[in-house]
Amino acid sequence: MKFISISILLLILSSCNLQQGNTVVKKKLSDEELLTLVQKQTFNYFWDGAEPISGLARERYHSDNIYEQNDKNVIATGASGFGVMSILVAIERKFITREQGFERLQKNVDFLQKADRFHGAWSHWIYPSGKVKPFGKNDDGGDLVETSFLMQGLICVRQYFKDGNEKEKALAAQIDKLWKEVDFDWYRNGGKNVLYWHWSPNIGWKMNFPVTGYNECLIMYIMAAASPTHTIPAEVYHKGWAKSGGINTDFKLYGHEIKLAHNGEKNNVGPLFWAQYSYLGLNPKGLKDRYADYWKENTNHALIHYDYALENPKKYKGYGADSWGFTASYSVNGYSAHSPSNDLGVISPTAALASYPYTPNESMKMIRHLYEDLGDKVWGEYGFYDAYSETANWYPKRYLGIDQGPIIIMIENGRTGLLWNLFMSCPEVQTGLDKLGFTYKK
Repeated sequence: MKFISISILLLILSSCNLQQGNTVVKKKLSDEELLTLVQKQTFNYFWDGAEPISGLARERYHSDNIYEQNDKNVIATGASGFGVMSILVAIERKFITREQGFERLQKNVDFLQKADRFHGAWSHWIYPSGKVKPFGKNDDGGDLVETSFLMQGLICVRQYFKDGNEKEKALAAQIDKLWKEVDFDWYRNGGKNVLYWHWSPNIGWKMNFPVTGYNECLIMYIMAAASPTHTIPAEVYHKGWAKSGGINTDFKLYGHEIKLAHNGEKNNVGPLFWAQYSYLGLNPKGLKDRYADYWKENTNHALIHYDYALENPKKYKGYGADSWGFTASYSVNGYSAHSPSNDLGVISPTAALASYPYTPNESMKMIRHLYEDLGDKVWGEYGFYDAYSETANWYPKRYLGIDQGPIIIMIENGRTGLLWNLFMSCPEVQTGLDKLGFTYKK
């Protein structure tokens, strides 16, 4: 009888929720339940975890308390763009009410309207005072890439509220004004046929960073071509970004064809954020120009990462069908842009999770492994932590805003296409894509 009682007790306990750390981890959720839970928990980074004065996204947040985090209230412009998109997901998923979402977004936009701008572009980092926090010695002015990530999100917010009540319409108009004030043409550095990443009123163009492809910055050229007030001619895209065709390559890895030279490398692929940041709003389904079919390109990019983890040529612990994906994230020593050609034994959950539209089955396996097997080693108050290494037995309890946002957004795009539909409904975006020679789904 004693043996039977213990067996029954174990059976009951195994069917209950498991308490791990400060979170309850449920076993055997359906795919839909698990996706929603991951989105909701990750959304907390941009809601409860937001910088309190602006309501915008922190650059990072450390839960491990290993050392005092003296930059936890620094606002990240690009991550804030991902954050405002996440609020729209939260409204639609009923994590918050429409009114709650509107109030936070109004707070965000009011802050951005008063914050430092440089020919309409925000800096990479912003203090809660609204003043620029230099990202580096020569980077104390406008950052056109981060601004483009932010405007991608704000355009989605504008489209979401433009036909709403009077307050919502006013917010849409306020965003429209900010959008029209970004002087993309200025960032051609005196009319050159390329866009420059940075400009400073103190040191001008000293950063000297013309942005050419292929990397995460496609959205900057799309936004510049779409601008109704400070647009660029098509040759800036074709001669600058696409390097007069030099952007192209033609090779296969693990049988997956690649047409775009990643950062000029003709026979390799980069970190997976390149297949994500520009496509949070820009829909890669059906998106083609003379250089690539972007759906095929991004899907193959993700599959190469997956197959690389299966092969695991460096024999790191834990790699496989349910633990894969390499991108820019925390690393065992600092920060690194992980990829198959820069494999340090570190897995970054955002890489596979934000690839969900491209690789739904492979990404789902990863989500289940993280949630059900690794549990509180990788799961905390704001969703999955930024990175881990089973080889190094390294599980830091830290978050980066620019990695958390794509998880929520790309899972939603894979489920409903919400942000893709909003962004692609923008008439200016369609005009810009037409100008550059794209075909796309409206």
